[in-house]
Amino acid sequence: EFFYIQMEKYHADDLAVNADSELFRHLNLHYNRNNQLEVPLNFLAAVQAALKEFFKAVQSNKDVEPSWKKSIYKIIARMDETLPDFFKSPNWMEQLGDQ
Repeated sequence: EFFYIQMEKYHADDLAVNADSELFRHLNLHYNRNNQLEVPLNFLAAVQAALKEFFKAVQSNKDVEPSWKKSIYKIIARMDETLPDFFKSPNWMEQLGDQ
């Protein structure tokens, strides 16, 4: 209940994510464990958009609905970019040193 009370004090527009944010660091660590890849600029925007959608869902109690995450997935899908060609190679990890 404390969490929800605190959430009511903020607006989605108040939420900002930057490269120094704990959320960004955790996501980068999870998906880019050894920091071998340069994080695309759009990733930061996608993280912030997803966070705002998550926040709005919790504030409006939509998180109790079974499909509440669909709106978040749709936001992220619109921000998808084409994968770099080197990811398509079966030896892409070996190519990282060549970048």
